Amino acid sequence: MGGARDVGWVAAGLVLGAGACYCIYRLTRGPRRGGRRLRPSRSAEQLKKLLYLLESTDDPVITEKALVTLGNNAAFSTNQAIIRELGGIPIVGNKINSLNQSIKEKALNALNNLSVNVENQTKIKIYVPQVCEDVFADPLNSAVQLAGLRLLTNMTVTNDYQHLLSGSVAGLFHLLLLGNGSTKVQVLKLLLNLSENPAMTEGLLSVQVDSSFLSLYDGQVANEILLRALTLFQNINNCLKVEGRLANQIPFAKGSLFFLLYGEECAQKMRALACHHDVDVKEKALAIKPKF
Repeated sequence: MGGARDVGWVAAGLVLGAGACYCIYRLTRGPRRGGRRLRPSRSAEQLKKLLYLLESTDDPVITEKALVTLGNNAAFSTNQAIIRELGGIPIVGNKINSLNQSIKEKALNALNNLSVNVENQTKIKIYVPQVCEDVFADPLNSAVQLAGLRLLTNMTVTNDYQHLLSGSVAGLFHLLLLGNGSTKVQVLKLLLNLSENPAMTEGLLSVQVDSSFLSLYDGQVANEILLRALTLFQNINNCLKVEGRLANQIPFAKGSLFFLLYGEECAQKMRALACHHDVDVKEKALAIKPKF
C-alpha cells in the first residue's frame, strides 16, 4: 500500500505540472546554493519512485513526463550510475518499443544520456540492433530518427560495440544522401566514429554507395558537412596507413565507396577544394590530395 501511495503522489505531481520534475531536479542536480549537497540516498529514493511509476503506468502523458525527467537526471554522472543500479535501463529501454512516437523519442533521449557512462553501455548494447532497424524505418528527418542516431553515435565513440553496426553501414550512407542538414551531420558523426577504427575500414570501403555521395565534396556545401565528409576520407586513409597497405591493394566492386573516393571525379574535387577559401577545408583537402 505504501508503494501505491508513493506512486500516486509522484503521478499527481507529474499530471499537475512540472512540480515533481523540479523536485527531483533539485534533489539530483548536485551542489546547491550555499554549497550544501543532498545525500545520494535521497536522490536514489526519488529516482526509484520515478522508475516504479514508469514501469507501472499506461498513461502516455505520465510516461512521457517521467521519461523526460529521467533523461534530464541522467545528464549527471552520479544519477547515471544510480539508475543502472536500480535496474532502470531495461525499464527505459522497453519504452523504445512504444508506438507513440513522442514516448519513443523521449526513451531514446534518456538512453542517450545514460550511454555516456561506460558501464551503462554494457547494458544498453542489447538495444543497438533494434535502434538500427528503427532508424531506417522511422520517417526521414524525424525527431525519433535523430534521437536514434544520437544514441548510436554515443555507443560507437569507442570500438567496443562498433561491430554491431557492420550490417547497417549501407543504410547509414543512404540516410546521409537523403536526409536534411541535421540528419547529414548526425550520420556523419556516426560514420566518423566508425572510420577511426581500422577494423571497420574494409567494410566501409566495400559498401555500395550512390555516386551522389561525391556532391558532399562540392565547394559550396555547408562547412559543418563538408569538413566532416573530408575527415571521413582522412580517417580512412589513416587507417589504411596504419594497416600498412594502400587502398588499391584491396579488391572492391564497382559502385563501392572505394571507387568513389579513389576515382578521378573525387580527385578533381580534392584539387578544387585545395583552393577553398576556408582554411580548414583547404588544409584537409591538401592532406588528402597527395593520395591521387
